[in-house]
Amino acid sequence: MSNKKGGGDLRRFYIILAAVALVGIAAVGYSVGTGAFRGATHVPLSLEDTDDPRRLMELAVPVIDGDPDAPVSILVFGDYLCGHCATFSLRERPRILSEYVETGKARLVYYDFVLNPEPEYGTFLAARAARCAGDQGHFWEFHDQLYLNQLRWGMESGKAGIFQRYAEGMGLDGPEFRACLNSDRHAVEVSANREMALALGLGGTPAILVGTGQGMSRRLRDYFFQSVQEAVEALLEGVG
Repeated sequence: MSNKKGGGDLRRFYIILAAVALVGIAAVGYSVGTGAFRGATHVPLSLEDTDDPRRLMELAVPVIDGDPDAPVSILVFGDYLCGHCATFSLRERPRILSEYVETGKARLVYYDFVLNPEPEYGTFLAARAARCAGDQGHFWEFHDQLYLNQLRWGMESGKAGIFQRYAEGMGLDGPEFRACLNSDRHAVEVSANREMALALGLGGTPAILVGTGQGMSRRLRDYFFQSVQEAVEALLEGVG
């Protein structure tokens, strides 16, 4: 798994994880810019008051797949240039969706954890691009496209133009996607997601946590389906 040092105490933020597991968080809207991609926000923002767990919870809006009332939440912290994240998303996640999300037993809660915030890596912009696609109902499709092609776009310059082509290839409204990417929209959420991961002391990606919202979520030893299955089944047995 990809690694990055992070500080904080996991126990300090159990309130955040419990709240995320129990209720959805409303996204905050931001202004949309116009013009060429030169205006796009490429690096995480400096956020105020994120040492307050409740404030950080308000800002760190995840992307949720599944029944909001599902008894178990599977929290995923991922980075779009992480090879193990690609393996999880493309190989392990489909099994989790089929077995637990589509059956209403669990919901998947995705947080962006940008490991390398420097603009040349493009992972912050990629996270924003996926959420721009999500504005048109195609977050997960774009999310998978980024992982399928991470070795290509990761090595190229002009990443915004590449993401635009992905969006248009999916049939998204091109001008709307461009306007979103050429703005600060979703920059706060992605930045706060990263702050949350660092505050939780998560040292790499993908980081998988499983919980019911009745206390601290448990971080799994790896990202493979069997580990997720064992954790989810144990929780379902407890709440059943």
